Amino acid sequence: MNQNVYLQILESKKAGRPLFTVLIDPDKVDAKSLEHLIGLGLEAKVDCFFVGGSLVISNHLDACIQQIKAACNIPVILFPGSPSQVSKYADALLYLSLISGRNPELLIGQHVISAPFVKKSGLEIMPTGYMVIDGGAPTTVSYISNAAPIPSNKNEIAMCTAMAGEMLGMKLIYMDAGSGAQTPITEAMISAVASSINIPLIVGGGITDPEKAYLNCKAGANMIVIGNAIEKDPSLIKEMSAAIHASGKIIAE
Repeated sequence: MNQNVYLQILESKKAGRPLFTVLIDPDKVDAKSLEHLIGLGLEAKVDCFFVGGSLVISNHLDACIQQIKAACNIPVILFPGSPSQVSKYADALLYLSLISGRNPELLIGQHVISAPFVKKSGLEIMPTGYMVIDGGAPTTVSYISNAAPIPSNKNEIAMCTAMAGEMLGMKLIYMDAGSGAQTPITEAMISAVASSINIPLIVGGGITDPEKAYLNCKAGANMIVIGNAIEKDPSLIKEMSAAIHASGKIIAE
């Protein structure tokens, strides 16, 4: 199995260079807007594209990924909200286990159903411990999962959850406050989690300005995911990218 994408993430972590990922929801783009987004991503030197969403009710997931792959060499990683959100055209798949919740379907149940299809897809599979953090507003993932998020001020719960995920064999930890979060994950929580695990840490949800992205990286995030803010203002890509990549220079020093 090809492990190129995960190795790139590991190498970036080792080098102290945080990665910038743009999250694309296939339901919210058409061919023209996606072309514009890809162009901005190339100009800003985006590191990865995540493609997926909590629902994805449209049927053009494959077409969306194929358009990205035809236009650039930026890795495309699936961020699935359900077992149906799998496309052989992507480079890799975040195989998400909702370790912050207690819903057995999203801990392992859906994985049992999807495993044969995922294995045949040829995708690079990246087992990911997915942790939903309270962002001050109800999120689609919390509603669908029927699982309460980790309270935003309970750093120790987040830390212990991430540690458990790593010891269970997860290759990545993804802390997410959810799309349109009113309050993003605090630097204190990011720092507590980052200092307690050795695997890469992904952070997303409610990051609306370059300063917040920069501070999250300084706190220990190895990859920053931004979706909703860029959906509203695609021109933010350049500033976000500059802030995230500049933080790596500071960390290296």
